[in-house]
Amino acid sequence: MKNSYITATDQFCGAGGSSQGARKAGVEVKLALNHWKLAIETHNTNFPDTLHDCTDISACDPRRYPSTDILITSPECTTHSPAGGNRHKKVKETLDLFDKGLIDPSTERSRATMWDVCRFAEYHNYNIVIVENVVEARTQWVLFDVWLAAMHRLGYHHKCEYRDWE
Repeated sequence: MKNSYITATDQFCGAGGSSQGARKAGVEVKLALNHWKLAIETHNTNFPDTLHDCTDISACDPRRYPSTDILITSPECTTHSPAGGNRHKKVKETLDLFDKGLIDPSTERSRATMWDVCRFAEYHNYNIVIVENVVEARTQWVLFDVWLAAMHRLGYHHKCEYRDWE
């Protein structure tokens, strides 16, 4: 049965800033996902009628969740941004098999959250996908063009918006 209103999933919802914007636009936020318990508790306080799941989004199955019209998502960005404390270099270094300090698992895991957008979009076939992230995800992540190509293969078009806050 089709709804007469627009629904959204807020993936990596945090406390609910994106959900608040969607609600102000007349969208019903039907589902909110985040891995951090405090974020889910706060979002639930702000959006008590929304379904919530505190889960590792990279490890969960998109089939568990109801489909909505829009996916609003904010994949982790701390490893892309200089503000995140992990100022990775654009220059590729050769990894020494025995040097344990060169590969940061949290950095690799953080970048992988961008692929959760594709996984959910592939299954749910949202009408619209809105991805919020830092500029460095586009300018410094070497797999951004591959990720964008994956979204295009799923039938999505894109427009990158950047804001200069200086």
